Amino acid sequence: MKPEKSLDTLHESVPVEQKVGWRKLLAFIGPAYLVSVGYMDPGNWATDLAGGAAFGYQLIWILLLSNLMAILLQSLSARLGIVRRLDLAQVNRETYPPIVNISLYILAELAIAATDLAEVLGMAIGIKLLTGLPMMYGTLITVTDTFLFLFLQRYGIRKMEAFIILLVATIGFSFFIQLFIAKPDLSKAIVGFIPTKLSPQALYIAVGIIGATVMPHNLYLHSALVQTRKINRDVKGIRKSIFYNFIDSAVALNAAFFVNAAILILAATAFFSTGHQQVAKIEDAHALLAPLLGSKMAPILFAIALIAAGQSSTVTGTLAGQIVMEGYLKIRLNPWIRRLITRLVAILPAVLVIGIMGEGKVDALLIFSQVILSLQLGYAVIPLIHFVSDKTTMGEFAINWKIKILAWLVAIVLVYLNGHLVYDFVSTFLAQNDHYLLKVLIIVVLLFFVGLLIYITLFPLINKQGAKYSTDLHGEEVELDWTQTAPVHRIVVAVDFSVSDKKLIKTAVAHAINPTQGSDNTEFIFIHIVESATANYLLEASDDIESRKDQERLEGYAAALRAKGYNASTALGYQNRVKEIVRLVHEKDAQLLVMGAHRHQGWKDYIFGETIESVRHKVSIPVLIVNH
Repeated sequence: MKPEKSLDTLHESVPVEQKVGWRKLLAFIGPAYLVSVGYMDPGNWATDLAGGAAFGYQLIWILLLSNLMAILLQSLSARLGIVRRLDLAQVNRETYPPIVNISLYILAELAIAATDLAEVLGMAIGIKLLTGLPMMYGTLITVTDTFLFLFLQRYGIRKMEAFIILLVATIGFSFFIQLFIAKPDLSKAIVGFIPTKLSPQALYIAVGIIGATVMPHNLYLHSALVQTRKINRDVKGIRKSIFYNFIDSAVALNAAFFVNAAILILAATAFFSTGHQQVAKIEDAHALLAPLLGSKMAPILFAIALIAAGQSSTVTGTLAGQIVMEGYLKIRLNPWIRRLITRLVAILPAVLVIGIMGEGKVDALLIFSQVILSLQLGYAVIPLIHFVSDKTTMGEFAINWKIKILAWLVAIVLVYLNGHLVYDFVSTFLAQNDHYLLKVLIIVVLLFFVGLLIYITLFPLINKQGAKYSTDLHGEEVELDWTQTAPVHRIVVAVDFSVSDKKLIKTAVAHAINPTQGSDNTEFIFIHIVESATANYLLEASDDIESRKDQERLEGYAAALRAKGYNASTALGYQNRVKEIVRLVHEKDAQLLVMGAHRHQGWKDYIFGETIESVRHKVSIPVLIVNH
């Protein structure tokens, strides 16, 4: 049984084996940059700002530590995708029972929705800071990026990666200029890389920084994106791919570290050093930059970077959503529908909170989104470590015991810190609410999550030789039947009277029964849809010049085929192309429909329409598409 392809339209779409030297490295560069935007999204800005404003440069080493954790886990995710050619969701479905996978899928979707919520709020804040528009309008504007994602995906993974790298460069450049304006004390910043004992208040911020670092959806995403590279499947090719993807991860995530460190250093220089230690909100930071740094450029660059961070993260969040839905449920949606659903799920709570409770509650909503992310992290990290440690499926590419110990230590730290964050949030919430049933419900949900976490941790250990679950997206493998089917007796050919009709008819004839083989010849039905103004109103009763000319041309085609011994007839349709083609196919009891492809794409589809796709879904016979 063949395993499914993750992101099948992009799968192995980038050849790398023909490249040599630095060109080979560049061919691998890209997937980690799409992943890295999750580490510099608006959800991370609050902890970086709070840490720098309250404790100066002291927490830079915490940022570095969290970045090293991220590089380790993302490298493991890439290794899984390269070796198994399955993404994390697919391997989960193969390993765990269906009820567990449904739970893991729901958690993954919640994490993606929470991430998108943070992007929506971040972009809305950025738009407000840059233009002055109220956050409600900014939130609604973010719906339009659905079409940006649709546009990018049409042009392949390399164009999408280039767009994301451009946004990452915009963020980095913006903060580089802001740091140049702020003139931080670099000697103190370097001291911040040295681990120091933290006060309880600093420890709380440090927990937030580490806990918000690794995004669950990034682990799903990276294991799929590395499969866009077409590599040699021998030991040498796989080993090289793992090496180059590690470089990609290290460079990209260090770029994310630079952005987070720049936010923290900027906050330390602009706020901590000037006595504004209480700054924690993004809007407050933006408002204080100009008077404290003496530059109007700094707050503008700050807002631009915030919008770029939100926009880049929305693209990767959509891809992650596509991966988990296909991986867990075997459901494949049109990308723009998937994007629109994800964005609407994120916008709804944002609009409700802003509309009912006001913009002052946006930061609380942002924190809530990070709590949801924290709750889900262990359910992605723990299975990942199990899978890359399994010598049965990974072979010689299974991680060694040193990396395994390090990975489990990172998992324990992350689960503990994120669990601590969730515990604080829930305990505070329970203390402030007197609803007994609500308290019971929350406790039951927490117990379920704890039980699920224990189960996914122990199950792979005790089920080494247990059942494997299907990873085939298309169901059971079909057994081919080689007995000959009935010959094609009626072929409908949709013509448009262009030069391409010659190729169209020639292709249709190639599928017909040869007249010399007997009297049971194939019948060709030539059809054309009249779309003149008169025909739109009078339909069959129209007798305008266009209808007459179209009928004459159809008769010419039919007469040419009759001369060759074939049966041929004609039929005109009126007004709506799709409906009329479908009607004529059914009316003539056709066994094959032959159509010409218009060959336009992108924005032209919205102007000229997509006849082929619409017709194809409405008829039950084979449709042969002939390119012009």
